[in-house]
Amino acid sequence: MSDTPLNLLLEDGPLLAVNKPPGLLTVGAIPGVPTLERQVKDYLRQKYQKPGNVYLGIPHRLDRPVSGVVVFARNSKCADRLAEQFRDRTVRKTYWALVSGADLPDSGEWTDWLLKAPDEAQVRVVPAETPGAREARLRFHCLARLPASDPATSPRSLVEIELDTGRMHQIRVQFASRGFPVCGDLQYGSHEPFGFLPVTDLRDAPIALHARQLELKHPIRYDTLVLQAPLPEAWSALTATLPAEVLAR
Repeated sequence: MSDTPLNLLLEDGPLLAVNKPPGLLTVGAIPGVPTLERQVKDYLRQKYQKPGNVYLGIPHRLDRPVSGVVVFARNSKCADRLAEQFRDRTVRKTYWALVSGADLPDSGEWTDWLLKAPDEAQVRVVPAETPGAREARLRFHCLARLPASDPATSPRSLVEIELDTGRMHQIRVQFASRGFPVCGDLQYGSHEPFGFLPVTDLRDAPIALHARQLELKHPIRYDTLVLQAPLPEAWSALTATLPAEVLAR
């Protein structure tokens, strides 16, 4: 992942939007481990000839195996205004996911209570009265149903999801808990690999979850921005089978 070029979607004043590839950490503190944050800082350092430390505000993140839109800020005022939008849930977040199973409803709204396991990057659905549990809400619409491509795979559904909350692993655990794990997500019950990218570390392996679009206010002008990320290479086998009207969404 360290050799993956930066896929810049937008640079508008102090705001940057990047299409994160799967398998790359958004941020990280371990020296030598590639992160999207370091890629963006290197880009800014070279473009603006900044020899020292480069400021970069990070108002949100994506899980390591997830791809899609991530926004950054080049100054603290922009960072504060973006963080406020995410905190107040005024950012409209749209994801695409390929999940196992063809009997998913055409559309729906799900509310669950999620609890992070102590000292683990793992979340589970729990009763609402569980101490420490946090409410998680999403809405979804099925875009396409795909038959099994061979005996080793199951039928799949391509789903468009809008998050009303932004909990850790929310989409992954809410779908998996109902028997529709995200393809490639071994952590939450998938038994099917996703994509054909060569990886030497399973943590680099992509899952079929993509932050397709963010709709937010520009932190300086306050006009509405719609930032859309093309699907990454790991989705190429799927996109070849999808109708044009689906890909145009």
